[in-house]
Amino acid sequence: MPTASPDMVDLARWVRALKGLDDLRDRCGVGVGNIRAVSWNLDLGGVDGVLERRLRGQSEVLAALRPDVLALQECTFWDADEERRLLWMADVLGMVPVRMEPSRLGDGRNHTALLYRPSALRLIGRRTLGAGVYHHALIRARLRPVHTRDDRHDVLVFATHLTHLDGDRRLAEARCLTDYAGPLPGMPDRALLLGDLHCSGPDDAEPVDWERLPRNLHARHRLIAPDGSFGPMDRRALAVLVNAGWIDPQSLTGRARAATVGHGGEGIPLRLDHILVRGLPVESYRTHDTPEARAVSDHLPVVLDTSLMAPRLPGRESEPRLPGPVSGRGTRV
Repeated sequence: MPTASPDMVDLARWVRALKGLDDLRDRCGVGVGNIRAVSWNLDLGGVDGVLERRLRGQSEVLAALRPDVLALQECTFWDADEERRLLWMADVLGMVPVRMEPSRLGDGRNHTALLYRPSALRLIGRRTLGAGVYHHALIRARLRPVHTRDDRHDVLVFATHLTHLDGDRRLAEARCLTDYAGPLPGMPDRALLLGDLHCSGPDDAEPVDWERLPRNLHARHRLIAPDGSFGPMDRRALAVLVNAGWIDPQSLTGRARAATVGHGGEGIPLRLDHILVRGLPVESYRTHDTPEARAVSDHLPVVLDTSLMAPRLPGRESEPRLPGPVSGRGTRV
């Protein structure tokens, strides 16, 4: 597997060194811009009929991770009782909702949510984008470290859930995000994209045995030839994002992370959940693969640590180097 370039390794080391200031932050409340982003598909909102056992288990996993930015997909039934479950989760985690948006297609009970930690970040702006395009939703927030006085360290955060039904529609959804892969007037030059993208990376290994996946689910993941036969994995949605300028953090860490699905009903291990970056250093990037997380959802959380206060390396985002293919479940980190 290719290793990260020396300057990116040095920058990551510099970001880690900032942790030496954590004691100062704890004593006098001076923030240094270190943030953790987490994305997780909750599988029917953690709700099974009237039971919320999985939901409570999910809150325990998330509380231990302590995210500053949190994107949640499949917040199914979370609109019930005046959004009781969303507000409960926010309270348990010490976070504040940016928005929770229903899916455009379906029965209206599936939602995508974005939350932030107010002790670390301030909400400067928010919008729901892609009306009429997304099967689910696209939420955008502009966030600022709480102890900064201007917009120099602002970050755009996107939370989304790309469609599982149609690779062509999924590609169209991804193309709505390519504008934000480079400079845009009036927008911060740093960004995070969190979500269940329902797509593997361009360099992820082809599954060894597609037959481990039920035949009726192949159309979700594979290219379809003109005659209707199935081809290799459909990677177009993630590929267009990376080619536009979004960075898969694996290209900065030089380490492939574990699959996010395959332990539940999917049948084969795949990395379908991602956090992409633009203009940000990456301290660490991993799939949070634990027995507790496996027990409460068919997806695993994705965790990224970065710093909004670290300097940018100009020009590094245009030519990311992706890790080589990984067999099986990949490297657990």
